[in-house]
Amino acid sequence: MPEPESHHGDPAAHDVHAHSATLKRLEKSSGSLAAQAIARMDETLPWYRAMPPENRSWIGLVAQAGIAAFTEWFRRPDAPQAISTDVFGTAPRELTRAITLRQTVEMVRTTIEVMESAIDEVAAPGDESVLREALLVYAREIAFATAQVYAQAAEARGAWDARLESLVVNAVLSGEADEGAVSRAAALGWNSPEHVCVVLGTAPDGDSELTVEAIRRASRHAKLQVLTGVLGDRLVVIAGGSDNPLAVARSLIGPFAAGPVVAGPVVPDLLAATRSAQAAAAGLKACTAWQDAPRPVLADDLLPERAIAGDPGAREQLVEEIYRPLEEAGSALLETLSVYLEQASSLEGAARMLFVHPNTVRYRLRRVTDVTGWSPSDVRSAFTLRIALILGRLADGEAQA
Repeated sequence: MPEPESHHGDPAAHDVHAHSATLKRLEKSSGSLAAQAIARMDETLPWYRAMPPENRSWIGLVAQAGIAAFTEWFRRPDAPQAISTDVFGTAPRELTRAITLRQTVEMVRTTIEVMESAIDEVAAPGDESVLREALLVYAREIAFATAQVYAQAAEARGAWDARLESLVVNAVLSGEADEGAVSRAAALGWNSPEHVCVVLGTAPDGDSELTVEAIRRASRHAKLQVLTGVLGDRLVVIAGGSDNPLAVARSLIGPFAAGPVVAGPVVPDLLAATRSAQAAAAGLKACTAWQDAPRPVLADDLLPERAIAGDPGAREQLVEEIYRPLEEAGSALLETLSVYLEQASSLEGAARMLFVHPNTVRYRLRRVTDVTGWSPSDVRSAFTLRIALILGRLADGEAQA
């Protein structure tokens, strides 16, 4: 009568038998191991204890999935495994939003430690080293999977944030900014600073994402909040946190391509930023008419060129901020300024035409500067004042017609 076969003389058969026995023990104890891992987290991780029940349940699901994935890994160690799907497929979006990468690493480490401490109990006799080696390889793979999940989540958030930011920037530039744009900006971290201005210039060739990131780096250094984007060939920056638009433009000018860079006026909030954007856009268009314009330049310094180019906002601003105040200050100031400019900025010539002493002309011109903020003795300011006088007279003529 033949004797029953024995595995004692066949190492390969013994390994298969031990592997099968270990696998059965692992399957049987998976629930207990998951419970131990959760208990260990509750005991050693303060952030886990402080989380709401819903978030803790997500982590429990991930821990259970991790142990189940290891069981499948151990069942077929040579088969390719999609660990990131097996473990994090339960709630990947919720996981990356609920806890940080550092916390996830702590969670995975705790679970692996619990499994490692149970090797002697779970492994079949003689199979301890095999199980320990498999767990070591699995721990490495789960670490890579963790990094991949968070990297993918970061990329998705980055792409979504870029689209959202582009919508806000476009709304401001096109004059369609509303409360929806404000809400989208808030979602991007915009904290509603008191002072806002828009800076426009030419975008450099190449990757627009690199340009946007360069603007963000410059803004962090200047302690400014920014919303930025490349729209066509223009680089648009909505900057908050400073009441000096020229200083803002200077601190952010590095990433702009060669050519004019124009800063719009400061406005109180994002909803009013359209006014700053429209002034900057009109200034950028008209800047070619002032070949010696500084870089960067204020949109308000380009008022005469903007007015000649047909910008109604610039025309209105010149009339309301220069012509009307002079008109209200008395006819003597308007007349003196007009004659002075017609006489090629000659004090003596203006005095002769007005039949007054040159000191009287000098005094009235100082009053013009006080009233308007523009000095008739400066060539650039004189040009601006001349355009304002012309537009004011045209406006008066249209009103009388």
